Amino acid sequence: MRIIIKTKNLELTNSLKNYIEKKLFSLKKFISILKQEDNYKTLAEINIEVEKETKRHRKGEVFLAKAKIDLPGKSLIAKSKSEDLLKAIVEIKEKLKMEIEKYKFKKIDKNRRVQRILKRNINLD
Repeated sequence: MRIIIKTKNLELTNSLKNYIEKKLFSLKKFISILKQEDNYKTLAEINIEVEKETKRHRKGEVFLAKAKIDLPGKSLIAKSKSEDLLKAIVEIKEKLKMEIEKYKFKKIDKNRRVQRILKRNINLD
């Protein structure tokens, strides 16, 4: 699994890079489950963009984190805005985890519907 990190108005330090990789690498087990089910052999890639917003409408520092995972037939996107950068990254991880689980259950339900229809057709013949 590859994690591509981009920053805007913010310096990417080694500690920040390690923190992001540590938090998002835990999603690997969920993505690997999807790859096994779909025979999806390509390398999973997470694109994350972390930025410090300008002082347009809020006082103090405001951090925005966006992440995107490309899966077969769908892109999963999560966004989080917070006054604490580390909190925004944790929120991104949780949102991506929920999106992956939702995607997985939709695929399972679709497969079950197809199996039900095939079973009915076989029983009618």
